[in-house]
Amino acid sequence: MESVEKTAAPVSIYLDVDGVVNPFSPVGTTDWGGEWTTADAGILEVAFAPELVAGLNDLARHPAARFVWLTTWERLAPEFLCPAIGLQGEDWPVLSSQGWDQGPEWWKLVALQKDLAATGSRRIVWLDDQLSRESDARSWAEYQQDRVLCISPDPRKGLSPSHLAAVREYLG
Repeated sequence: MESVEKTAAPVSIYLDVDGVVNPFSPVGTTDWGGEWTTADAGILEVAFAPELVAGLNDLARHPAARFVWLTTWERLAPEFLCPAIGLQGEDWPVLSSQGWDQGPEWWKLVALQKDLAATGSRRIVWLDDQLSRESDARSWAEYQQDRVLCISPDPRKGLSPSHLAAVREYLG
């Protein structure tokens, strides 16, 4: 008898840059145990933890992961940031604020909801340092219950090993 392999529906992982991958004014050592590395991303200098970049690259290879850029960097993230820090996200979709930044709603929530409607992702991970300060986004995520994993890192530290472990566990 043949075994049938079930294909898991992709989990969309929405990734911000500043305060998440590139912390604001980082000091001391990273939560990963090393020193901050800086790189010229063409438009500005960025700080990052190489171990975080390696962890994101590893997560991106997970068969259930669908990474999506959701950042004010927009197309500059895959064009400039990725080559500068070694993040293999050049081919990830990029959500834009264009047309969504005129109303009172947070453009990232509107763009994410539009992407969900278009792609049909049933589960998502949202990685953004602003999430803890955006009440509409928090309310929407709470309503979704276990369909959404929100991680809002300290913007001076960015994503930590425990954050990536939570994402890995959520992916299954």
